Amino acid sequence: MLTCTRRIQFCAGHRVRGHENKCAHLHGHNYVVFLTACLGEPATDQTDGIGRVVDFSVLKKRIGGWIDEKWDHGFIYSAYDVETSKALAAFDGFMGSDDEKWPGTKLYELPYNPTAENLANYLLHKVGPARLDGTGVTLSKVVVWETENCYAEASL
Repeated sequence: MLTCTRRIQFCAGHRVRGHENKCAHLHGHNYVVFLTACLGEPATDQTDGIGRVVDFSVLKKRIGGWIDEKWDHGFIYSAYDVETSKALAAFDGFMGSDDEKWPGTKLYELPYNPTAENLANYLLHKVGPARLDGTGVTLSKVVVWETENCYAEASL
């Protein structure tokens, strides 16, 4: 199978609800994401007319653009994290912005804990298919580096 990979960086805050150590607190990371794509579904050894799986800029624009808009310099939290929702509500209107739910903040609500594993899985199974629809390209693997020492991987 032929693949190509694009590296994307972003900064975001999160909290891992139920974590047994310091990740239970609100904190942030300088994330690095590796998006690996293949042509076709199921994946093949095919390339486009000039010998590529996909131009790297397509991954940057379609998925990196989504990350920039939704996650970069924002806060990612679980829909079930009542404590974080209460903390964020205390700042409601404090800084003022266009965000309807939490003015003054850039927030993204996930349906589960924002662990590196869940972020990778979300990009692979939700964001990737929606953002690459119609291109003939599929994400086959997403690696999310949370720190320089720790990463999680989701693959098809």
